[in-house]
Amino acid sequence: MPATTTSPADLYRHSLRLLLAKDIPGWVDLWADDGALEFPFAPPGRPGRLKGREAIAAYMRDYPDHIDLHDFPEVRIHETTDPAAIVVEMRGVGRLVATGSPFDMTYIAVVTVQDGRFTSYRDYWNPLAVQTPGTDFTGSDAR
Repeated sequence: MPATTTSPADLYRHSLRLLLAKDIPGWVDLWADDGALEFPFAPPGRPGRLKGREAIAAYMRDYPDHIDLHDFPEVRIHETTDPAAIVVEMRGVGRLVATGSPFDMTYIAVVTVQDGRFTSYRDYWNPLAVQTPGTDFTGSDAR
């Protein structure tokens, strides 16, 4: 369980370690009960917003079965004028499980933390870059 004194940057770095370890339950546990995960660039038919830890858990449950993350070789965390908010620029690399194709994606995330838990996470990435016919790359069956 995250400590309430955990900085947003430290919590975020810890979340990346959990994703690399494929510890999705541990990653989900970093969320506030009513946290919101948003995908502003979600294509039609894909969720644009998930509200609550349970919805986030359902969305992420099978993530390692779709994207096998190997590393986050570039992570830049920018503090903001709001001590609870950070902006993250990063790159994730790995492979798409269904095809074995390389996965190499850049992201920008706007993240807010309260009491040591994620409360808001806006994930700006291009989901179409990893979409293959018949493959649910999101780790979710929510459509």
